[in-house]
This record gives sequence, C-alpha cells and structure tokens, in this order.
Amino acid sequence: MLAGLRSWHLAADWRQSVTNTDDVADPPERVGNIASHKFMNAACRLSPNRSSCCIDSRHPQHPATIAQESRPDLPVCFISASRIAMPFYQDLNDYRQLPDSNYPDKHKWIAQRLLALRHDLNLRIVRGRRSDSLIVGTWNLRAFDGGLPRLPESIHYIAEIIAAFDICALQELRPNLEPIRRLKTLLGPNWEYFLTDVSDHEGGNDERMAFFYNTDKVIFRNIIGEIVIPKSVLPGGNQIARTPFFAAFQAGWFRFTLCSSHIIYGDDHALRAAEVAAITDALAKRAKVEDQVFIFLGDMNIEDANHPIMAALKNSKMKLAPVPPSNLGGDKPFDQIAYTEHGASTRKTRLLRSGAFDWRNAVYGPAKMPDPGAPPDPANVIRKTDLENIAHYAPIVAAHRRAHGEAPHADFQRSYAQWVTYEMSDHLPVWVELETDYSDEYLERFVIG
Repeated sequence: MLAGLRSWHLAADWRQSVTNTDDVADPPERVGNIASHKFMNAACRLSPNRSSCCIDSRHPQHPATIAQESRPDLPVCFISASRIAMPFYQDLNDYRQLPDSNYPDKHKWIAQRLLALRHDLNLRIVRGRRSDSLIVGTWNLRAFDGGLPRLPESIHYIAEIIAAFDICALQELRPNLEPIRRLKTLLGPNWEYFLTDVSDHEGGNDERMAFFYNTDKVIFRNIIGEIVIPKSVLPGGNQIARTPFFAAFQAGWFRFTLCSSHIIYGDDHALRAAEVAAITDALAKRAKVEDQVFIFLGDMNIEDANHPIMAALKNSKMKLAPVPPSNLGGDKPFDQIAYTEHGASTRKTRLLRSGAFDWRNAVYGPAKMPDPGAPPDPANVIRKTDLENIAHYAPIVAAHRRAHGEAPHADFQRSYAQWVTYEMSDHLPVWVELETDYSDEYLERFVIG
C-alpha cells in the first residue's frame, strides 16, 4: 500500500471568534466535504489522533479587526485596503519617541539595515521577476522563538525577507505564538498564515510549521492536510517522524499544493531517505489524477550531494530545483524544493529562476565578501563591518540577556556568529519562481483545433 494524503476542506467563511490561540479546538464536525467548526478558539484540530492543526491568523488583535471594532460601519475590506504597505514600518517611529527603546537612534539603525536588506532583495529576487509568476520560498527559522526571545528588530528583518516571496513555508517554529503574530502584523493585512500544532511526540522537537502567503498574489483553496504513511511502508510500521503538512493554493492559472517538511537530522540516513521517498511518491501519484502542481519543500537536512536523502529526491518522479547550499557555511544543501512537472494537468510546470538569499551583508553578518559582479550600492545603503556590528550589539545583547535572567556572553566577539543564528537563522531561505500564466496556450488550442 502506498503513502497517501489525508485532507480537510475548510469552510470558506471560517473566522476566529476568540482571542485565545494557545489551546486547540475540538475536532471539526464533518458535513460531507466541508468541516463545520466549533468556534471555541482559533485552532482547528485536523485529526483526532494526530497532533496536527491549523490556526487562522485573523485574530482580534489584527489592526484591521481593531479598526473595524472602532468603526463598525466600515467593512473589513475597506479598512484593510487603506493600509496596503508591506511590511509595516510604523514601529520605527515608536522607537524614536519612546525613551526606553534600548539605545539612542534605534530607529535610524534599523532603517539603515532595512534599506540595505531591501536593496539586496531587489537585486537578487524582486527586480528580475516576471509579472505572471509565483515566487515560492522556504526557510528554517532556527527555534523561532524558543528560549531567549529575539531582539525586536530581528522580526523586522525576517518579515522583510518573507515579503519578497508570494508564499513561504517556515519550519522550526516553537510553541510560543506571540512572535508569529508579531511577524504577521509586520507583514500587513494582505498576508495570512496557517500553522500546524506543536509536534510533541518523540522526534517532534516541539516544533510547528507554517505557510505565510500574500493574498494579493495567492488564493487559499480551503484544503489542508497531512501525509499519512501506511504501516507497510516504513520499518516497524512507523509514521514519518515529523508529519509533512500541506495546503492547496492558486495563483492566476496556476493551481498548486505546497507540502512542507522538516526531516529529522540524525544517523539513520536510510530511514530518512525512505520517508522522503514515501512523501514524493504520494505527491507524484496525486499529481496524476489532479489538475494541479505539487511542490515538496523544506529542511531536508541533506549534508552533501551524495547523501541518501538527496538520492531519494533525485530518483523520485518530482523535479528538483537547482538551489545553492543553504547552510551558512555554504557547503550543505540542507533545504530543497521539488515539484511535479506532469500529471493530470496538460501544462508543464515551468521553472523560471531559483536561488538562496544571503542576508548577511545587510543585517548582522558575519558579512560575506561582496559579489564583484554586483553594481555599486546606492547612497542610501549603508553597510556595517563585523567589528562595527559587534561593538554596536555587545551592550544591547548584554542588557537583553540580563532582562531575561541570563548572564551576558563572556566573550561576545567570539560568540557573535553563533548568536546571529538565533536572531535570524542558521539557514538561508531558498526560493523558486514558477510561471503561472498559461492563457496564450489555452487560446492557441482554439486556433489549432
């Protein structure tokens, strides 16, 4: 028996009605293919016997919701449309005005970093995109946000990077929902997200996964689910250690399902390769009967090009996008994106571009050598050296650690590179650009026929 997909069709008008998103709701009552939800909180438990859930981001703390409560005569669509900028930067003004904003000119420092980051994102991703395309990203955000909280400015930088994509899968999110809500607020009201529940079983590592998507570019098709492996597929009848999560979307003519995974890092390479083979097999078989593209992406924990998991991906019936190594050392292809090319769809999936985005020359560092082929920075882009960054952040981080009951670093300069991975990540985001407009081909059928 082959691996399969278990999916749920969500009612299109599902809304959250309470503020508490820390609990998990009762299982949805099934009515045909539509899930009738009990509005007990923001979470929807997808399966009564697995720890997988979906959380709607439209909570009462959202600016559009607050605005609607103050002006009940205005529809949500009107209020949201009045604030279309993304990400939001109004907090920079708050940093300038508040006396306890950690350090003088905090707003100026963050704005300079954001300008550099925006320049690099435009150069590497945004400027070269086609208007009829979809940019899909995936990023392992290291322990977001478990343990010592990130500095507030780090969420600004993470939001800026995600905003360069149309949809982004995130892995290694921790149980605390506040940083996720903060990320959503900075992205703006035209962004939505879905979360899995915390994986608290053995090997789950108390992690969530998420899809963040720009509703100006992507429509959610009200289907979410998980990969289910029959007992005969893996040794001992085991399920995949961290259950892959999928959701269905559409961008223009392009109907697609994203399946996000975080494969466990460890010595049992054969078992992990078997998991990946089962996932890709399930997605490829689904593509044969459904008019859509299936995209498998996430942190595969692949250490080199000859790794068994890489072999499983290359030997699958999915096309592997050419993305650079995504670890900070630049030598491990941890994160991958694969997609179905053919199937029930009469159109072949067209890959336009792919890449990994290195944020280190714009924020935090340690800075990489600049690309000799890149054009000179404009006047408004001010970059900092590693020594300047270390000197700037040393007192800030020491105060931040004391405020949360932790001793300062004994040698911050020595700890700096590791500290940065907990502010941003120890992974680079990887991405693909796919064609979405097939209208010419559709019209040509009538001419030829």
